[in-house]
Amino acid sequence: MTNESDRTAAPGADVVDWDAEAAGFDDEPDHGLRDPEVRAAWAERLTAWLPGRPADVLDLGCGTGSLSLLAAERGHRVTGVDLSVPMVERARAKLAGRDAVFLVGDAAAPPVGQQRYDVVLVRHVLWTLPDPARVLRHWRGLLRAGGRLVLVEGVWGTVSPVGIAADRLTALLEPLAGQVRVEPLSDDALLWGRDVEDERYAVVATV
Repeated sequence: MTNESDRTAAPGADVVDWDAEAAGFDDEPDHGLRDPEVRAAWAERLTAWLPGRPADVLDLGCGTGSLSLLAAERGHRVTGVDLSVPMVERARAKLAGRDAVFLVGDAAAPPVGQQRYDVVLVRHVLWTLPDPARVLRHWRGLLRAGGRLVLVEGVWGTVSPVGIAADRLTALLEPLAGQVRVEPLSDDALLWGRDVEDERYAVVATV
């Protein structure tokens, strides 16, 4: 089974690849959040990253909706977007009965029209996109005044590392956000279900 960085390791790969991964995607600890300690670790982080009041959250590259579920459980209204139909189907089942809607579409240009959100939440997607600066500008345009981008990213591997480093991402965000905060995540093994040595972090950027 692949981890999150494996899932996105081939930018431009056909969506059918992710369709094939959907059935076992939640087997990874940080995907399905089935382990109570892993789930609690992500819930604690998400509570800190998201507004304290009910908000409109756009979860891009939502996969099977595990982070969407945590957000919905905290009273937020969630819209999830993923290219994979089977992933979206699993997300819809996982959040059935909650204030959430899931759409099939491209995270770089989500099919949400002119709707505005309080939070754009994205995990391990930006680094796969060919023009992250352009995408960040587009995502910023989806936010209401005072909204925030919550971006979970990293750099994986040692021989041929892939990803986007925190300093590069913060540099891209500086023209777009009034406040940018980086939160290291590598040292919290509970988030990943194991110890990790590569660079993993979250950026919270308020516009």
